[in-house]
Amino acid sequence: MQPSTMAENNVYPTPPYGQGPPLPGQVPMPNQISMMPVPERPAGCPPGLEYLTQIDQLLVQQQVELVEVILGWETNNKYLVKNSMGQQVFYVAEENDCCNRQCCGPMRSFVLHVHDNMGQEVMTLSRPLKCASCCCPCCLQELEIQSPPGTPIGYVIQNWHPFLPKFTIQNEKREGVLKIVGPFCSFRCCADVNFEVLSMDESTKVGRISKQWTGLVREAFTDADNFGICFPLDLDVKIKAALFGTCFLIDFMFFEHKE
Repeated sequence: MQPSTMAENNVYPTPPYGQGPPLPGQVPMPNQISMMPVPERPAGCPPGLEYLTQIDQLLVQQQVELVEVILGWETNNKYLVKNSMGQQVFYVAEENDCCNRQCCGPMRSFVLHVHDNMGQEVMTLSRPLKCASCCCPCCLQELEIQSPPGTPIGYVIQNWHPFLPKFTIQNEKREGVLKIVGPFCSFRCCADVNFEVLSMDESTKVGRISKQWTGLVREAFTDADNFGICFPLDLDVKIKAALFGTCFLIDFMFFEHKE
């Protein structure tokens, strides 16, 4: 699927949010959240990923869609991504068709467009339609991370396990770099659900992806989730991008359910 322009996909948030990047030539509104300043891009860093070079934590906030809450009609997901200071780093929008969303639900294939604060698409996350059951170990979940769009820089591969969610982070050469291991049960009341980022031999903890508890009302009536991602500051920026992409795959696999 070829990425299309932001105008065609209407990736900017609509009122009452007003927190997305301004359209070209548009003056930001006073209610917009602060944007992270653009750092200098080091050599070898894909355009737009320079933001990640100065970050060791990210907060991913899925926007609540009133159509989903009231009618239960699945819509394209939208997310705001912030740093630890609350400054917006990226804006993420799903591109999908109605039939795929309604028929396949959280198991659907998707393309996620990641835009920086200037409105430029800096990453594309692509998930093909595959199985997630331990009964089908030959057709498990995958995610491809592209930056700039069209250039793969990493992959997330689900590993077969009879009862634990496990993934391998691969670089652009499809070489394993990190492992991710989740809990036996992904449902916890009034507590975060943690997916640990480990070294390839699973002996050293490197970081964490946490699905954060958002309160009883939001958890009960919406599938809009918040995630926290932490990783070493000096980690390769491409691997940081792959961990960032893993957050969305985890969201769809374990938490994108109808309430």
